[in-house]
Amino acid sequence: MSQNLPPALSDLSQSLQATDWHPLLLSLKVAGVATVLALVVGTALGWLFARRRFAGSSLLEAVCILPLVLPPTVIGYAILVLAGRRSVVGGWLYEYFGYTIVFNWHGAVVASAVVALPLVLKSASAAFGGVDRSLEAAARTLRQSAWSSFVRVTLPLAWPGILAGTLLAFARAMGEFGASLMVAGSIPGKTQTLSMAIYDAVQAGEDRTALLLVLVTSVLSVALLVVSNRFLSLR
Repeated sequence: MSQNLPPALSDLSQSLQATDWHPLLLSLKVAGVATVLALVVGTALGWLFARRRFAGSSLLEAVCILPLVLPPTVIGYAILVLAGRRSVVGGWLYEYFGYTIVFNWHGAVVASAVVALPLVLKSASAAFGGVDRSLEAAARTLRQSAWSSFVRVTLPLAWPGILAGTLLAFARAMGEFGASLMVAGSIPGKTQTLSMAIYDAVQAGEDRTALLLVLVTSVLSVALLVVSNRFLSLR
């Protein structure tokens, strides 16, 4: 059937058929799990920094935001130091359970979650800070507990901002490369994500494959940014 297509479309059809789509599927899985982790931790920390001030809170917040400015290789090295086989936690897991995040797609999840966390945290903190406190006070006058007030009033009002940050975090996790490469490596069929597949294709001189994967990544990123901006406008 591809023989009846124009040359450009025929080449594209052949490239689509010849491309290994496992890196895309793995990237979606890694980014999805990492985003869930970043959402849970980032929302909790965002509320904490927006509503509670304590000794060392500014320093703790700065540490949580560090992945935004640190080189990915530094983040990857830090993860290896803290959770690699030679670390206390990583060594214990490997000795007693034979488990390690090194050269494992779980390592890519950890790396992606770390780099995506600041995006959720900052969005959640700004969203919680923008919620009218008088509405929460009104809920408490109606005999609502602190948790009930949070779930029924605070979270729904802050949710558009949190969701916008979550979408940005997913896009960031999809494009993670440096930290994941250091922790999980680029093993085809096992830990090779989309960004790593692009790098390997360029190194191997497979320009068509690299271009196709770049286009897929770009389309996904643009779609996520458009949706994220939509939710930000709802705030």
